[in-house]
Amino acid sequence: MSVRVLPERPLPGHAVCLDLRTAGEYDPEAVVRAALDAPQPGGERRFLVLDEADRLVAHQLLYERLSSYGPARIVCVAVGGRRERTLSRTPTLRPPAAGVLWVFDTAEEGVPGEAVLRPLVDVLSTPEVFDAVLRALGEVVHGVAVPAVRVLEHDLSDEARARAWRQAVEGLTGPDVPAGTVTAEQVPGALALLLDEGVPRSLSDHRWLPPQGRAGARIAACDEAVGDAVDGYHRVRGAAGLLTGAGRAVDLPGDIERVTTELDRVRTAVADAFAAAGGSRLTAEHRSVLRDRGIELPELPREISRAGIVPALRDHTHELIGKGLPLRSVAARLSALSARTAPVGSAARLARLDALCGPERLRRLGGRHPFTAGGSRPVAFAVTGVLALLAGVWPLLGWVLGPAVGVLAAGLAHLMLRRRPNRSPDGRIDGGGATGAAPRLFGGVIGGLAGAGLGQFLGLPPWAGAVALTVALVAVVLLALRDWSLAVDDWWARADPEEAWRILREIQTLVVTTAVHDWLFAEVRHHCSAGAGAVARLLHGLAETADARGRPHGDPDGRPNGRERWYTDPAGARGSGARPGSGSESPGRDSGTSSWNWEEWDPVEDDVWSDMDEEPVVRAPGPSPGSPYPAGPSERDPSRPGGGPPPVPDSPPVPDSLPAPAWLERRYGDGGPLLVDTLVGDLVAGTLLILDGCWAGVERDPGAMASSVHEQRIAELLDETRIRLERDVAASPPPRHEGVRDADALRALSSFTDRSDRPDAARLTGVAPDAVARLLLAEDDPGRTVALCGPEHLRLLSHDPLAARKVRFVPEAMRRGAAGDDVWRGTGEDVVWTGAGRHAGILRLVPLRADVVHTVRAEEAGEP
Repeated sequence: MSVRVLPERPLPGHAVCLDLRTAGEYDPEAVVRAALDAPQPGGERRFLVLDEADRLVAHQLLYERLSSYGPARIVCVAVGGRRERTLSRTPTLRPPAAGVLWVFDTAEEGVPGEAVLRPLVDVLSTPEVFDAVLRALGEVVHGVAVPAVRVLEHDLSDEARARAWRQAVEGLTGPDVPAGTVTAEQVPGALALLLDEGVPRSLSDHRWLPPQGRAGARIAACDEAVGDAVDGYHRVRGAAGLLTGAGRAVDLPGDIERVTTELDRVRTAVADAFAAAGGSRLTAEHRSVLRDRGIELPELPREISRAGIVPALRDHTHELIGKGLPLRSVAARLSALSARTAPVGSAARLARLDALCGPERLRRLGGRHPFTAGGSRPVAFAVTGVLALLAGVWPLLGWVLGPAVGVLAAGLAHLMLRRRPNRSPDGRIDGGGATGAAPRLFGGVIGGLAGAGLGQFLGLPPWAGAVALTVALVAVVLLALRDWSLAVDDWWARADPEEAWRILREIQTLVVTTAVHDWLFAEVRHHCSAGAGAVARLLHGLAETADARGRPHGDPDGRPNGRERWYTDPAGARGSGARPGSGSESPGRDSGTSSWNWEEWDPVEDDVWSDMDEEPVVRAPGPSPGSPYPAGPSERDPSRPGGGPPPVPDSPPVPDSLPAPAWLERRYGDGGPLLVDTLVGDLVAGTLLILDGCWAGVERDPGAMASSVHEQRIAELLDETRIRLERDVAASPPPRHEGVRDADALRALSSFTDRSDRPDAARLTGVAPDAVARLLLAEDDPGRTVALCGPEHLRLLSHDPLAARKVRFVPEAMRRGAAGDDVWRGTGEDVVWTGAGRHAGILRLVPLRADVVHTVRAEEAGEP
């Protein structure tokens, strides 16, 4: 018999399988101890034992030890030889707690024994079938029967399995993407405060720059200087500023100079505070330094706290994963968040301060601008000439009054020049100017003389001349006042000392932003940046591990070289002597319990998905003490006369070369429409559970997170998912994860973490369940099953047709969903619906004649 019979490790909820046929080479007691140590949830203790039919009595003590930890149920598959005609068993193997299936090693030509035993073990280890078979054995004579079997196996082709697995891993990890940008609208509220540079509402009334402080006093002085300049401007721009002495005491150039000086002092005070407290974390010393420089910091507002950052990061990560983003895309988003929230210190704000109130802007604010009034000179010449002409139409008096209007206009223009606002009263500051007095004088003289001549010619009455003179004088004065106001406004707009107020507001906003985000939030920002970076690195590492561990070994395109997957037996407990062929002489021999990685895997020696529960270190495979699964070939081969050791093969048989027995029909599909999505969903759910265990470490110390632990867990997740893909095309849900640290956070993602709702098998495998339904709905015909014995053993069987018991079993996944609604109608209630597996079919348990089975104690048989 080949050793590739038992599953690699006990599957959750399945019966623990152990092989006692290798007693000559392995320590059977260690095998039993390891089987007893194997976890069995729910208090159910099931053991499926492979043994040699002629050694059942000799192994009585081993069977008794299987019940040493409490009541146990045992199904023994006794492998008999061609010449055996009776079966001796111990009282321990009697119903109702135990039963025996006698399988004769009379395999069909060209079909080795492992091809018969392996699928039979897969079927019997399923808990539902195990219990049904044990109940049926309790109803037959002696609790011993020969099985007659017909099984259908629905599975994926090798290429479809490799393709689905590759696509599932790619769906989990995704391609490398750039970090990009992140905005406040894309993150939870607790993190948005760190991105939008706003001020929390609870701090909206806080006085960051108290007036008694250094910076506040200088801001107040600058504000006062701007106010003085604005008051002087309003006093100068009206008629009083031109026609009276009200504007003589106003020194607008001096006020603007004082504004510039005070603004520069404000800039110096703020820059000094930024440089003095330029660290990335706020300390008590920093608070004292800032207080000395006039900046008062409050306590951390209630809207944000260090303790709330990691929960917000967790929610944000869950939200991104919930949107279907692969791990690398989520890592890129978190990397962008880490870069955006990283505290850079207030010293980095000096460049912004220079942009707001740098030397160039101060120089422009304190610049000297000329004062220009009167508008266009030709227009002033023409307008003054017209008004003088109008005043000169008074007969005789017009020769004097006409030119006098021109002189008045020129005098007002000269008065504007003398009282221009860009000149200090003492003449210390003078920006110069021009008001157009000469064009007005010449235009007025010429126009007045022309008007006098016109009035002499027309001979207007005196009252008409008086009216014309009045209109001309009023117009000259009003036009002068208008030109004065427009000129003062134009000069004020170009000087723009009120810009200092805008600069002050911008500086104050910059100080508040710096105080909040660079000083007050420094610790929170550091924690957020470090946490987001740690999670991003963790997700990227998980993606790298998933890519490395999830890559099938085989051809460059990921196909497993056309070999059918097959479970291997882990190394069993081994005695002190190791012989050739036992598996100890070559590192390539399958050991099962030894750890390995994909790069070290030999697809010929180890054509299975290995158990990765241990640390992924590469070492020479060897036996694991106490394993219930043997690693070497059986020393006693019932098919060989005398049961001597089998010959050592040159290499293990390639499973794909092993034909299926006549009772096993294999149907391979190319993968259903929901296969990849189901696998990706399982991997995403497992990843969320892995992340659930890392948030406490992120909260405690993001830089000290042990990524190797989480990478090992995702390796285990990949192995578990891959084993379910091999076992039943992922029709069974992942094992329930116990010990979730934050169930409330995961409850919002129940659609991702609750994987109990599975698609039907047809939408996973692409194989319709019609053949299974036809097999189960067919009439009870013993000829449809194949007895696992030869023709020479038929006379040992009972010929009572009512004595046989039948167990019909079908995976639950085959009747789920739309594909299974109709084809199962009419199925009997005696069908056993299994929770997992890819096999469906019929087990007929044919009892033996009463004189064939003997119950013997080991002492009676002379066994030690």
